[in-house]
Amino acid sequence: LFLCIPMAAEMSPAMGAITATTSASKGDGEQPRRRKPVRVVRQLIPDEILKNEALNQAIAVLNQNYDFEIHKTIWRIKKSGVTKVALQFPEGLLMYACAIGDIMEEFAGVKHTVILGDVTYGACCVDDFSAKAMECELLIHYGHSCLVPVDQTSIPCMYIFVNMKIDLQHFIDCVKLSFDPSKRLIVSGTIQFNKEMHGARKVLAEHFAAVSIPQCKPLSSGEVLGCTAPCVGSQGDAIVFLADGRFHLEALMIANPDIPAYRYDPYA
Repeated sequence: LFLCIPMAAEMSPAMGAITATTSASKGDGEQPRRRKPVRVVRQLIPDEILKNEALNQAIAVLNQNYDFEIHKTIWRIKKSGVTKVALQFPEGLLMYACAIGDIMEEFAGVKHTVILGDVTYGACCVDDFSAKAMECELLIHYGHSCLVPVDQTSIPCMYIFVNMKIDLQHFIDCVKLSFDPSKRLIVSGTIQFNKEMHGARKVLAEHFAAVSIPQCKPLSSGEVLGCTAPCVGSQGDAIVFLADGRFHLEALMIANPDIPAYRYDPYA
């Protein structure tokens, strides 16, 4: 616990009174109040990357509904000084592999980009052994969460969740029309919609009796995998699942068989 005190007040009588009061409180058996840590978020990516016009034009060629976090990836590669990088995609995103590889070679100083062609079925399919066998120095895994910790892989690994943009207001309106305001809702989904999920919760919480987003660690809050899903018990009356498929939803339904589940498909 760090307490920041102005220098001018160090020798003041008030300071002595505060110290005495604190000591007395401890003597009475009361626990001292803890101050919440102040978190400062700074932009670490330099402007020479963020405001690079040629780079931004190259990024604009990619699907703008997908966030491949190109700026962050380039900064990671430059900071690490690696020259041989492996890219791993799920089958639905492999079409962007060559374009992203070209961007890495042109703007990040990568000399050799290896695109792993094996199908990636989930977050447990991080192929760091193949990347290491091909003498790659960094593996960039797209489309799934970090179920396998980065400190457990055989080479440095970077996860890109590829957040997908949707019509968030349409999702909110659909949920409001589909459920009575007295209902307690459980909101979950796949990692690609995690940002929108939390954004919708703030609005829905003002309309419904309760809106909660469960978490099954080590996954992010609200995230569900085909092999890992939270048990919510009696926290809600219905599950609202944000995803474009059934596989992950079925895992959540198996974990919570007594709660009715509804899926919102943003692409339907």
